[in-house]
Amino acid sequence: MPHSIDESFTALPLRALADAALARARSLGSEHADFRLERVRSAAWRLRDARPAGSSDTTDLGYAVRVVHGGAWGFASGVDMTPDAAARVAGQAVAMAKLSAQVIAAAGSDERVELADEPVHADRTWVSAYEINPFEVPDADKTGLLAEWSSRLLAAPGVDHVDAALLTVQENKFYADTAGTSTTQQRVRLHPHLTAVAVDPESGEFDSMRTIAPPAGRGWEYMTGTGWDWDAELAEIPGHLAEKLRAPSVEAGAYDLVVDPSNLWLTIHESIGHATELDRALGYEAAYAGTSFATFDQLGTLTYGSEIMNVTGDRTAEHGLATIGYDDEGVAGQSWDLVKDGILTGYQLDRRIARLTGFERSNGCAYADSPAHVPVQRMANVSLRPAPGGPSTEELISGVERGIYVVGDRSWSIDMQRYNFQFTGQRFFRIENGRLAGQLRDVAYQATTTDFWGSMTAVGGPETYVLGGAFNCGKAQPGQVAAVSHGCPSALFRGVTILNTTQEAGR
Repeated sequence: MPHSIDESFTALPLRALADAALARARSLGSEHADFRLERVRSAAWRLRDARPAGSSDTTDLGYAVRVVHGGAWGFASGVDMTPDAAARVAGQAVAMAKLSAQVIAAAGSDERVELADEPVHADRTWVSAYEINPFEVPDADKTGLLAEWSSRLLAAPGVDHVDAALLTVQENKFYADTAGTSTTQQRVRLHPHLTAVAVDPESGEFDSMRTIAPPAGRGWEYMTGTGWDWDAELAEIPGHLAEKLRAPSVEAGAYDLVVDPSNLWLTIHESIGHATELDRALGYEAAYAGTSFATFDQLGTLTYGSEIMNVTGDRTAEHGLATIGYDDEGVAGQSWDLVKDGILTGYQLDRRIARLTGFERSNGCAYADSPAHVPVQRMANVSLRPAPGGPSTEELISGVERGIYVVGDRSWSIDMQRYNFQFTGQRFFRIENGRLAGQLRDVAYQATTTDFWGSMTAVGGPETYVLGGAFNCGKAQPGQVAAVSHGCPSALFRGVTILNTTQEAGR
């Protein structure tokens, strides 16, 4: 049954504050104004060897007013929940816009902020897909389950230490603007993870193995088996970890790779997700993590990968971490093509960038991570589509004579244009004559973005598709953090460069 918005949030004076702020902004001559009130509750529990090691529970509550006045942005935020205070914040936002306009004029620029049109969405309510709100579950149940899982791992031979953690978020937002849109939303998400550590008593060498269960836009039901088989994963980790500790170091060279979704999601995030943010491709975003090789003049012509590569941006995927009903500019959630048959065909947009570059409409990628931050263009759920009727992971492996099967994400590195990259993983299995032949260590795969995706010769079917992701995608200055999912099937890549990380570190 769909949930309703938390009554303690709707009891706040949402419309009174919005009406006061928007009326004040309008009276001061703003061409556009929007009001956003947020309450973001974040809680975390950490255990070390099945014992509590720390917890936190914080709530960020406040509101923001953003205006376009004189062709310039203005922004201000506040926490005083009275209409008079909201009106004052709106006045501060207009004053900031006036100052910004003076700075822009002094710099010799005549660029004006204009927003792409969006239909009015009046009095809309949206709640994410979950069954049990984790904040309604007693804390003792959360730490108790993490302790039980940790004890299960610690009881296995060869496991010396276990770290466990659970992160949970409930995000409530009310948005209203001078066009007449008003939306009230609630999102719930959580991220459980455990790491087992093994130490060789003779050599002193150690290694670790982390769960590959992704964070999800789900509720407590995720912890009890809906969407992930925790019993199966916990049973597998000790054996995988013991084998990894004994595994031989990889011989550097060119290999065929079968990449599991638990690893491939991160490569998608770094080499496609960030590269197709249009503000980054235009150079408006550069200071935090660089620009993009996928520049706007290449839209419709850039060969991003092989013909079987189809990637979508999506704000509507069920249980996606970046899934919303409406973004922080009042734009309805959508799904669209970023790469079609290997060709760059789209970008991620907010309303300003959409208007600036000639798009009729934003695709809903504006987001602020707190009421004190201005919305910026943020990543949708960017996903590689599976092949209808495509092969299983086992069938992909069976077509490889000499290769490596990659599972789980670990470290990564990519240049400031999202082009040259290197990724490692949780575990790597040697493939010989179509069969897995034991684990390898010290493995990293290296490529350029277009070479890597151009080497993709097969994608798995829908049964291999998994929605991975992360809570901690960073962007902007001051920095903001957003949660985002990336779905993908298993996929086969031919002739990828494999590095030995210990040899590289020694150079």
